[in-house]
Amino acid sequence: MSATSFVHPGVPAELADEVRTAFAEAYGAEPTLVARAPGRVNLIGEHTDYNRGLVLPLALPHATYAAVAPRTDGQVRIASAEQESAWSGSVDALGPGEVSGWATYVAGVLWAMREDGFDVPGMDVLVHGTVPTGAGLSSSAALECSVAVAVCGLTGVELDDDVRRRLVDACVRAETEVAGAPTGGMDQTISLLAADGAALLIDFDDHSTRAVALPLEQASLALLVTDTRVSHALVDGGYAARRADCEQAAAELGLRSLRQASLEDVSSITDERIRSRATHVVTENQRVAAAGDALAEHDWAAVGTLMRESHVSMRDDFEISCDELDVAVTTAVEAGAIGARMTGGGFGGSSIALVPVDRLDAVVQAIDLAFAGAGFRAPQHLRAEPGPAAALVS
Repeated sequence: MSATSFVHPGVPAELADEVRTAFAEAYGAEPTLVARAPGRVNLIGEHTDYNRGLVLPLALPHATYAAVAPRTDGQVRIASAEQESAWSGSVDALGPGEVSGWATYVAGVLWAMREDGFDVPGMDVLVHGTVPTGAGLSSSAALECSVAVAVCGLTGVELDDDVRRRLVDACVRAETEVAGAPTGGMDQTISLLAADGAALLIDFDDHSTRAVALPLEQASLALLVTDTRVSHALVDGGYAARRADCEQAAAELGLRSLRQASLEDVSSITDERIRSRATHVVTENQRVAAAGDALAEHDWAAVGTLMRESHVSMRDDFEISCDELDVAVTTAVEAGAIGARMTGGGFGGSSIALVPVDRLDAVVQAIDLAFAGAGFRAPQHLRAEPGPAAALVS
C-alpha cells in the first residue's frame, strides 16, 4: 500500500504529547489535561438520522486531541496545530454570530454546554488531529467532542452515560446553531458513545443505541475508506436541500417523519424528486436493519450486497454521489471488494469498502489507477478499525 496515499491515525500517546507541546508553545504554559475524540465512518445508513431513522457508524482510530487549561479572567483563547488563525474573546460571547471560521465549532461547544447548565470557565484551548478534513469522516464532530470531554475533565464532571448524551446534544447545537452546519446527530453520537471493536446501531426515533460487533480480523476482512479529496462541506446547501425535501415528503404524507413511512406511502407522492428522496430514506432504513441482522450472523456477503444497494440508492434516488465516488465504489468491487458505497453527507467525501485482507493492496492500487486514468486528483486511503469513544487522555 502506498505510504504517500495512506492516512495513518498516529499513535495516541505521541499525538497527546504533540498537542501538549503545541499548547505550551502557543500559551507559554503546560495544559491541565488532554482529551481525545474519534472521527467516524458510517458503514450504512445515510441521511436517515435527521429522519428519525437508523444508522450504523463506527469510530475511527483517527481522532482530534484537545489540550486545555483554565483561566481566571473569563477569557477564552482557541488555537489549532493545523490552522494559522486563532480566536480569543469573552466566555460570555461564544454563541451564534459571535465567532467566525473554524473556531465556531469550539466556541459553540462551550456556549452550548453553558446553555445546558455546565460550569464552563474561561480557558485556553489548543486542538490537533488526524481526521482528514472535508472527507465526510466527521472531523467537525471529533473537534467538538474532544473539547466537550476536555471541559468535563477540567470541571470534574464524570463522563457517565447521561453526561455523554448531554454532550451529544450540546455538540449538535454547536454545529447547527453556531457553526451553521445542518447535522442529524449521528457524528456526535458515535464519537461520544462508540464501543471499541464494534459499530453502533443508533435508532434516532427513540435515541437508543446498540453495539454490533465487527470481528473483521477473525473474518480476514478490512474496511477500506477512500477519501476522494473532493471537498465535502455541510454548509454548501446540498445537504440542507435534501433535508428540506425529506421534511416536505413527511408533511405531504401527514407523518411526523419518514421513519413512519412505508414504500406504499411513498409511492403516492406526486413530485418525482420528493418521491425519490423519500424512497431512499425508507429503503435505507430497511438496509440498516438488515445489515445489523447480517452482522449478527457473520453474513458478510449479505452486508456487501446491502452496501452496494445503498450506493445505488444514494446515487440515483438521493442524488448525492459524484463521479469520483462512483469510480471508487465500482472499482473497489471490480477489484475484489465484497461491497462498497459512498459514505457521509455526499457531494464528495469518501467511500467505504468491505475488502478481503488479501485483496486490500489490489483494491487500493486499482482505485489509484482508475482515478489517474479519469484525470481525477489522487485519492487518499485509510483503514477503518472500530475504536473507542471520546475520553480523557490525561
